[in-house]
Parts: sequence; C-alpha cells; structure tokens
Amino acid sequence: MILLDGKKISNQIKDEISQEVTVLKQQGKRTPHLAAVLVGNDGASLTYVGSKVKACERVGFTSSLIHLPENTTEESLLLKIDELNNDDTLDGFIVQLPLPKHIDEQKILLAVNPKKDVDGFHPENFGRMALDMESYIPATPFGIMEMLKRYRVETSGKHTVVIGRSHIVGRPMSILMSQKGIDSTVTLTHSRTKNLAEITRQADIIIIALGKPEFLTGDMVKKGVTVIDVGITRVPDNTKAKGYTIKGDVDFDSVSRKADFLTPVPGGVGPMTIAMLLKNTLIARQRQLKENRE
Repeated sequence: MILLDGKKISNQIKDEISQEVTVLKQQGKRTPHLAAVLVGNDGASLTYVGSKVKACERVGFTSSLIHLPENTTEESLLLKIDELNNDDTLDGFIVQLPLPKHIDEQKILLAVNPKKDVDGFHPENFGRMALDMESYIPATPFGIMEMLKRYRVETSGKHTVVIGRSHIVGRPMSILMSQKGIDSTVTLTHSRTKNLAEITRQADIIIIALGKPEFLTGDMVKKGVTVIDVGITRVPDNTKAKGYTIKGDVDFDSVSRKADFLTPVPGGVGPMTIAMLLKNTLIARQRQLKENRE
C-alpha cells in the first residue's frame, strides 16, 4: 500500500511556484498578489488564513489580509469586494467561509470577479469547468487531481465512486473525474443513496467527503482500491494534550489492508488545498500578463 503524501507533493508544488516567481522577478514584473477577506474571529478560519499568509511568504507572493469585525454589514462587505475587484495590483482573493449569519454567503460569492475567484466557487468558473473551458478549479478538487497525476494512479476506464455531493468537493470531483483525459466512469453518491456498500465494493477509486469520522470501513472496499479521504473531524480524546484527535472519513486501519493507494489524515488532501490556491493565484497572474501583452 502506497500512502499519497499530500505534504510532500504540496511542498514540491510550492517549490515549483517559487521558481516561477523568481523568473517574474528577474523579468522585472510584479509578483503574484493574493488577498484573504476574513469577517469575525472564527478560530478555524483564523488558523487557515494564517496558513495561507505563511504559504504566500514561502513562495514569494505578496499577501494581504483584510480582517473585518463580526458586525460588518453585508453592504460594507460588498463594497470591500468591489474595491478588490477593481484593484489592478491584486491577482486573486478569497472570502473565508463561513461568514456571520447576517450575511448572505451566496450573494457575496457572486460579487467576486470570476477572473479573481482563485477559490473557484463562482458559478461562472464552475460552469466553465463543467464545459472543459479555461477556469479556476476549486482548490481541494484541483489538489486531488494533482495528487492522482503525480502518483500515476490509473484513472482511464476505472470506476470512481464519489461519496458526498457538496459544491466544494463532491460535485466538482464527479465532473473532473469524468473529463476527457481522465476518462473515469463516475458514480456520485450521497446521504439518500441506497446500498452504498454494494456500490463502493465495485469502485476502483473512492473519493469521500462526508465529515463522518471513520465512515468507510474495510468491508466496504475491494482489494486494490485507491481511496482519497477528504474528511477532517476533531474527535474528543482525553488522552491528547489538545483534548481531541483528528479523524478522516475512512477507517484507516481496516481500509489500508486492502487499498493500493490511500491518503492519510492529516497530511493527505489538506496540504494540497493551500498549494493549489497558490497555483490558481499564479495562473491568474500569468493570465493577466498574457491579456496585457495582447
């Protein structure tokens, strides 16, 4: 069984991005600039945004953090997004979710200029991705595709079962895995799917993003399967100093006895998400340079 090491691959990608940034500097061009908008003081969001800032520093990007108070109105947030949309020194920005309950997330995400939507959440980017057109792929699915490619996991003609239908992971994965060049046959399953274990036992590749700790067990998979675990849940554990253990959606011990490829949690898909957000920002900068030349 081969562990799909997201930490190792993400570091490789960051090194590659860093080299591209060095070339831009040598050419006297502006380095990529990524901004993050954070409303309020959600602990997980603060940690995640902090990781993004550090990652930008590592690859040589300019980064900006726009930290707004919890009571920021929807109107003032929309004004801030409009300001970022029109900032020519900014290549991409993300609005960190979740937002406070008094703000309509969909309205905010729709306000982001699709050309700067490096999270890949705007309907225009989602639609373009579904049509095999140039777009920004959501960072987590983009990371999974890159991991499969770099570990040379065979996808052509394989049966892929996606568990979970979120707009952030499940749905985009079902589209990407069926695209030409990947050529997988995809079954998208969810909470209402009947006889799920019968379906997963037929799968060559399983991508699970449910948020239910250790949901997928060894008796639900066949020998030789590739399993991508996107789940990450804090499970209370008094034996740990932090008071919790991080668990994925896969029962690692039982599934690892059958799988050929398996992502660990943590250290699998998680590190890839930030790496591919940086990659999308670099792509945004390169597209801007191309447009300016033309």
